[in-house]
Amino acid sequence: MAGPPAPLTDDQARRWSEVLDNLAGALPPGAASVVVDGGEHTRVVADRLAATLLAAGRPCVRLTAGNGRPLATSAHEVALADGPQWRDRPPSGRWDVVIWLRTPPAPGAERTDRNRDADIVVDLHDPGWPVIRHLTARLARHGHWYITESRAFFATRAHTWDTKFGDDLPAYAAAVAEAGIAPGGVVVDAGCGTGRALPALRDAVGPTGTVVGLDLTPQMLSVARPRAGAAGASLVLGDAHHLPIAGASVDAVFAAGLITHLPDPGVGLAELARITRPGGRLVLFHPSGRVALAARHGHALRPDDPLGEGPLRAATDRTGWLLCAYDDPPHRFFAVATRHRS
Repeated sequence: MAGPPAPLTDDQARRWSEVLDNLAGALPPGAASVVVDGGEHTRVVADRLAATLLAAGRPCVRLTAGNGRPLATSAHEVALADGPQWRDRPPSGRWDVVIWLRTPPAPGAERTDRNRDADIVVDLHDPGWPVIRHLTARLARHGHWYITESRAFFATRAHTWDTKFGDDLPAYAAAVAEAGIAPGGVVVDAGCGTGRALPALRDAVGPTGTVVGLDLTPQMLSVARPRAGAAGASLVLGDAHHLPIAGASVDAVFAAGLITHLPDPGVGLAELARITRPGGRLVLFHPSGRVALAARHGHALRPDDPLGEGPLRAATDRTGWLLCAYDDPPHRFFAVATRHRS
């Protein structure tokens, strides 16, 4: 059983407040049944969410083993429970909202897929720094949660990212070389992170080409600045859903690990298509294959994974691309799409 939560610093308290406000704002209007599941912190998270709802003036009742209340009883009341026992006996056959806490697996623990049908996923690897990593479309009534949560996730990891993943640099260079990006063009590294692909992209377009690294997180761009300087690349702060780049102005887009971090991959693919000239190409890459990456994170692949060949082919076709290469072995993910000429 988890002990009392550790005291929070001022920054951690602000982070919790942002997350709780985003969770409270995502809940559906009217009466709603909500359960928090996953790991040892479910009670703490449910208690803090209940306090946030009550402070905002929304009626909320905590369901516990002792009170036995199965449903919200007023037009706007939230019935809030926590733990696997409540998760397994939902009121009226289903929970309106399932919140899953993604925590480090216990040593020797079996992989669980109980997060598969979660409406909201909160990363709680660091109990002092929660981050919302998934919000189902029906609850995402506003978009600002994605920007604040993505920045919160990557900002704290920026300065150790290359220490953890620096061995991937040759894989990035190999993927760029294989992508066939033409010399002399304009290439954008969308979601450039610490700039690991920028040197290889400069080699691809040559001295007459233009290289732009774009990322949502200022701390990532700060770490990328030395590489960008050495590669003669420009850095831009921006959101892949609303790129600050003119339409049909780019010859190629390189996106490593971007699509699965977007709340709506289709919107992101359409926006990348908007900025790309007809005949231009999109290169999607990750230095681990999908199965290997899912195993590393302790879960199985979902049938609707946006980078699965079927879903990706359908999504690229809908958004102005033609998928022309797809490779997903254990050591990498690599796909190339061409912008429709019509």
